[in-house]
Amino acid sequence: MCASLLACSQSVTKAGTPETSSPAISSGSCITAGPEICYNALDDNCNGPIDEGCGIDGGVVQFTIAWNESRADVDLEVTDPSGEVVDIGQVSQSGLSKDRDCPGSDDDCRGVNLENVTLAPEKELVQGKYLVTVRLESWPSGDEPVRVNLGVRLGAKTYSSQMTLVREKQERRFVFVL
Repeated sequence: MCASLLACSQSVTKAGTPETSSPAISSGSCITAGPEICYNALDDNCNGPIDEGCGIDGGVVQFTIAWNESRADVDLEVTDPSGEVVDIGQVSQSGLSKDRDCPGSDDDCRGVNLENVTLAPEKELVQGKYLVTVRLESWPSGDEPVRVNLGVRLGAKTYSSQMTLVREKQERRFVFVL
């Protein structure tokens, strides 16, 4: 499987116009013998899976976000090559599923803000473009920026990006091609 990053980190305002500052995306920013730190959306120990051993789904395809402000609602939206957006608790035609939508209305996340989209184990990977959007949906306090980590695993390659979102409806978009 070959994965490449087609384009990344386009910041878009509510009106949909690009901003000038974009977060960087990188690979290989971990320590091989280091421990895995739970709920930070990163592959801390360089073995491929993101936050493994932390009670979240993983797999050969994984898109995960984690953020620092428990009252902020940050959304992870993944659109597969057919144009289908992956919904919480559903398996898309391409085999992707979203298992967490935080902060959640029933305190399902228990203050651990993380959203996660993975490829179902029995499904085969669909080749094409995957659009990943990270959006600050709501931020009741709004006086401090929300720091968000994005972790992406595509086969043997893991990517990460750290971004700051400062206002509601602000989003960052990433495109990955398999």
